[in-house]
Amino acid sequence: MLVYNLIVLTVAGGFGSERLQRLSEQLFTIHMTSRAEWVVSLGDLLLAGALVVLFVELLKSTTSRKIAIINHSLSMVLFIVCLVEFLLAPAFATSVFFLLTVMVLLDVLAGFIVTIVAARRDVDFGDAN
Repeated sequence: MLVYNLIVLTVAGGFGSERLQRLSEQLFTIHMTSRAEWVVSLGDLLLAGALVVLFVELLKSTTSRKIAIINHSLSMVLFIVCLVEFLLAPAFATSVFFLLTVMVLLDVLAGFIVTIVAARRDVDFGDAN
């Protein structure tokens, strides 16, 4: 999200700019063995990098340390900021930013679900006999 915000602020002309074509411009082309050409854009690279970061965040959410609650809370704040940017700023009304926001939401949901499942497993509900 930080990289996307930096691109919007520096390249596109600010939060109110509706001219964010830089994300869809061709960066390079990879010639496939099927003789097709795979056109890669900056938006594609951002999404690929975000998927790697999401994987690392999901691995971090499996820890049951106390810092995990702070991490989940910060992820929730980030999701709220992303949602507000998506709804209110024209420069963020793109498919790339929407998919990045969905990844942040998945991080929030996975973090809380993993924490709840781990806490339920740690609690012993024995017989009251």
